[in-house]
Amino acid sequence: QVQLAESGGGLVQDGGSLRLSCTASGRTVRNAAMGWFRQPPGKDREFVAAIHWSGTSTSYTDSVKGRFTISRDNAKNTVYLQMNSLKPEDTAVYYCAAKRPYYSITYNWNDYDYWGQGTQVTVSS
Repeated sequence: QVQLAESGGGLVQDGGSLRLSCTASGRTVRNAAMGWFRQPPGKDREFVAAIHWSGTSTSYTDSVKGRFTISRDNAKNTVYLQMNSLKPEDTAVYYCAAKRPYYSITYNWNDYDYWGQGTQVTVSS
C-alpha cells in the first residue's frame, strides 16, 4: 500500500510562486507514474500535470503550460510541482496521485490508484 502526503500549499498573491511536494511512504513509487490534480471550489477534479515513472516524460494541461513544472526525486520518493506566475483561477485543492508500477501517464483521475489528502492553494488578486 502507498500513502501520499502533500505539502507546500498556502496563500499567495497573483503572480506569485509555490512549490508543492508529495512524499510517498509504505512502498516506493519510483516505478510509478505520478500526477497532480486539482479541484477548484464548486468544480470537478481536473488534471494538472503528470510525470512518467522514469522522469523522462511529462504532460501538462494547457492552462498551466509554461508556468508549472512537475519533477521527481526517486531517491526521496517525492514528486514536486513548481508553480510560477500563479493566477486566481489556480485556486484549488491540489492532490497528488500515483498509479500502479510501470503504467503510462494518463489524464483521467479514475486511472490513479493512490491519493493524498490534498493541500489548499489560494491565489489572491
